[in-house]
Amino acid sequence: MTDTPLAFLQRRQSVPSKALGEPGPDAAQLKILLDLAVRVPDHGRLTPWRFIRIAGAQRAAFGTRLADLMLARDPTADPAKVDKERHRYIHAPLVMAVVASLTAGHKVPEQEQLLSAGLAAYNLLLGAQVLGFGAQWLTGFAAYDVEVARWFGLAAHERIVAFVHIGTPREPGAERARPDALARLSDLALAD
Repeated sequence: MTDTPLAFLQRRQSVPSKALGEPGPDAAQLKILLDLAVRVPDHGRLTPWRFIRIAGAQRAAFGTRLADLMLARDPTADPAKVDKERHRYIHAPLVMAVVASLTAGHKVPEQEQLLSAGLAAYNLLLGAQVLGFGAQWLTGFAAYDVEVARWFGLAAHERIVAFVHIGTPREPGAERARPDALARLSDLALAD
């Protein structure tokens, strides 16, 4: 029996990237995921996002370069943190870097463009889970680092907003405590 959309969203949770393994999406499933990712609000039809696939041997190569970068910047870096970066991308068979491509000075504010890119990342996450995969959205220092942006060939108006790790769950994700949504609600009371 398939979930209703509401039931699916009520049980949605990320699966830690370390708990993801083969198989990942095949070519047809990847096409579906990308088609879902671009079905997001996009005021002005700017398409302020693009995707970079990290798969195969590039996963380990990227992790190695990140670890080397950490050590080059701080030779006394905590070995556990360096090791974490070295292995962060090897578990899930597919990691999609979601890049925000912002148009400065446009009538559509850059924040709206950035949010659209974030929604594209979220649709990748949701789409992967709809297809039966596990997924996790991560950033880490790599998403904000100028040298990493250079490795990825990003232009000055671009930035990484997410690394979406996608694969088959080797174990179920653990449910976590969620906030009381009504406690986060307030009503507008306009000030004079």
